[in-house]
Amino acid sequence: MAADLDVSMDTWNFFYTSLVSLWLHRFYVYSVVAVGISVWIIVQFFTTKTKKKGEKSSGNPASSEGIEDKLVNGSATLKAKELYVAGRFAQGLAEAVISLRLPVEVISMGDYDPDDCLAEEATSRNVCVFLVATYTDGQPTESAAWFCKWLEEAAHDFRFGKTYLKGLRYAVFGLGNSVYVDHYNTVGRNVDRWLWMLSASRIMTRVEGDCNVAQSKHGSIEADFEAWKAKFLSRLQALCRGEKKPCSGKCKKGKCKSPGKQSKESSDPEHGTSEYENTEAEELFETSSEEEADAEEAGGTNSVIDVEDLGNIMSHMKKAKRDRELEDGDVGKNLTQEKAGRKEESERREMITPALREALTKQGYKLIGSHSGVKLCRWTKSMLRGRGGCYKHTFYGIESHRCMEATPSLACANKCVFCWRHHTNPVGTEWRWKMDQPEIILQEALENHRNMIKQFKGVLGVRADRLAEAMTAKHCALSLVGEPIMYPEINRFVKLLHQHGISSFLVTNAQFPDEIRNLEPVTQLYVSVDASTKESLKRIDRPLFRDFWQRFLDSLKALSEKQQRTVYRLTLVKAWNVDELKAYADLISLGKPDFIEVKGVTYCGESSASNLTMANVPWHEEVVRFVQDLAELVPDYEIACEHQHSNCLLIAHKKFKVDGDWFTWIDYGRFQELVREHERSGGAETFTAADYVARTPDWALFGSRERGFDPLDVRYQRKNKARDISGC
Repeated sequence: MAADLDVSMDTWNFFYTSLVSLWLHRFYVYSVVAVGISVWIIVQFFTTKTKKKGEKSSGNPASSEGIEDKLVNGSATLKAKELYVAGRFAQGLAEAVISLRLPVEVISMGDYDPDDCLAEEATSRNVCVFLVATYTDGQPTESAAWFCKWLEEAAHDFRFGKTYLKGLRYAVFGLGNSVYVDHYNTVGRNVDRWLWMLSASRIMTRVEGDCNVAQSKHGSIEADFEAWKAKFLSRLQALCRGEKKPCSGKCKKGKCKSPGKQSKESSDPEHGTSEYENTEAEELFETSSEEEADAEEAGGTNSVIDVEDLGNIMSHMKKAKRDRELEDGDVGKNLTQEKAGRKEESERREMITPALREALTKQGYKLIGSHSGVKLCRWTKSMLRGRGGCYKHTFYGIESHRCMEATPSLACANKCVFCWRHHTNPVGTEWRWKMDQPEIILQEALENHRNMIKQFKGVLGVRADRLAEAMTAKHCALSLVGEPIMYPEINRFVKLLHQHGISSFLVTNAQFPDEIRNLEPVTQLYVSVDASTKESLKRIDRPLFRDFWQRFLDSLKALSEKQQRTVYRLTLVKAWNVDELKAYADLISLGKPDFIEVKGVTYCGESSASNLTMANVPWHEEVVRFVQDLAELVPDYEIACEHQHSNCLLIAHKKFKVDGDWFTWIDYGRFQELVREHERSGGAETFTAADYVARTPDWALFGSRERGFDPLDVRYQRKNKARDISGC
């Protein structure tokens, strides 16, 4: 009997303890029940001219004739979507919106694709409300993780541009627990900041609900939400009536010039408040201006150290070293060469400064050691979803979803006007930094690449078969940013790639001819030929070397000596380099490349370091005409392939056309066999580009109906083509 009583008491104690634990951690219970607290409510306002005036007296302001007229006239046609609404909060908000006679659609966050849909929301001038929770260690819930990652990278990626979401109106309600001081409402704040950085406009100030009863503004997170909901509905009705939000008079630079008007609605990320938010509400829901400071820092010129004048810096360092030697007398003469080398190495600085590390990390780079990095290409993501690969897939048979884009050197000897990174990377004419070993670089590059691929598991539209294949890299494009051939151990790095069965596509900026000559065989060697005259090359590439033109020509001569596949990469910039056909033909005769890629420049957004605009981007038809005219001047070459999606064409040497069929594709298995034989023989066994060719499929050829798009995939057409960010 006593034993039975003990068991009953133990059961009761366990039950009681569990109830207390559930109550204390009820916020996390809400999160799990709400499936990661990630929901998107779509509210679309529909009215017609046939509404009767009698509805005006029905008590429903959204159905009044006055509002109906404004909507029909198109002056206030709205749709609204709410993201991340937690469980019963979503239901309550949806019911409240329905009570205004507005249709509501609820979509799980895991089923929403920001890459496809957010720009469309902006072009439709949608109103988006984000109700987002902060989970363990300040991270989003599992179902919201991909959206948050995508939004963060978009906010810091120049290719999207600062106005990518201009037209999108939004509000944020965060769910958090102030007990966790270091991570309180981190996700809500981040989402708010990233949207604002992409030029989305707040319709009301961000509100942070608190699950900590002791600190909650209204006594509970439910009460916080209800207070916010009432203000949101009022603001929604005001937008429906077409009312403009008056200036709150709290702009950072003082009151607006015109009283009662907002001079720039989204200029201050903390004062996007509506007329329905009184002073008391602003105090209750006050948010800091840290996101504006962060955004300005991210977009400002002082956020990244750009070593533009490395020569002056090094001269100062050498002078200081000489002064120290004079002070120390002849002590330096007694050092052995080995000790001197160790001292010099220890004095070298790291290439990646803390500011540069922070900036590149925000842009989606995975940095490795002190000078290397890896990043997912847009085309890797595209092919994972069955939406087609990059032009290298069309021209050479690369599997874009299995391609790793990396660099062993973020430094470069040029500051090209169309650089994707807007010159945030270091520059220099020789290696002056600490150096990491190639084995470590490759190991971490592959690991980081796999981790980035893993994040696509469960993402809407990703094909399971390609996701599995992508876990093992088959190709490496050494073209991320910087000049990979500057890395002193580039040959060891390339050999390691081949030992792992990974093909190598290396791009150099034609300023290091000796390094080109000493380079071990790679699958395909590119030289960027951005201009054909000394004057235009100086304007476009802005090289650091004073003898840049001689180095450029010598690099092309070095390319002609290579036996493996070689490529000229021409980037066309309207009003800069499109009128130099004869000079380009002369350079082709000098370097005798196997292939010539001609691509229209990709506009990378505004930058104080470049004065390029969309006017400098050629249309595809203009690129085609340029290529046709150029092909007529080089009789040994012919147009072979086209990738319209990338605004790119391929001119190939006629030796790759056999019995009327083009062989521009690569037999990657055969290449690996040849390079292994070459290495086993110590370089005695040589091979040429003709030894590892494969037939080019018909759909990849110039003039084909597919225009270079793989028929095995499905082309996705963006509704707003102006926002397309092609490039590779």
